[in-house]
Amino acid sequence: MKQLFLLAALAFGVTVQAQRSYEEQVQKTVAQFVKALEDSDLKTLSAVASPRLTYGHSSGKIENKEQFLQTFKTGASDFVKINITEQTIDITGTTAIVRHLFDADTNDNNKPGHVTLKVMTVWQKQGTKWILLARQAVKPPAQ
Repeated sequence: MKQLFLLAALAFGVTVQAQRSYEEQVQKTVAQFVKALEDSDLKTLSAVASPRLTYGHSSGKIENKEQFLQTFKTGASDFVKINITEQTIDITGTTAIVRHLFDADTNDNNKPGHVTLKVMTVWQKQGTKWILLARQAVKPPAQ
């Protein structure tokens, strides 16, 4: 009985450690993604996005991966500075749900602007990488 308890405790410890490792990996990937958004880094954005990406905007517009990347190629999306706060990461198996407050200065189509959004992204571990499957943004409620 004692050995069974020790094995269960060891397995729990390994699971908790793997969970922390996954959280750190996801946090780094999200930071890399945000930096790529600021830099309009198409190579990184393409590498981190799933071929089946569904990218939802607060306006209700939904883009696939090709459409999402195209907005950065044309300058329709241009983030000058992004600040992420209130981030939470919830991992189940090899899927991570990330929520945060997204506050950004923009220059979309050469028009300065500012946006504050609540964002949820869904990431999946594929091999050694975390890949963005989905993103949905909503406008925060008026305070």
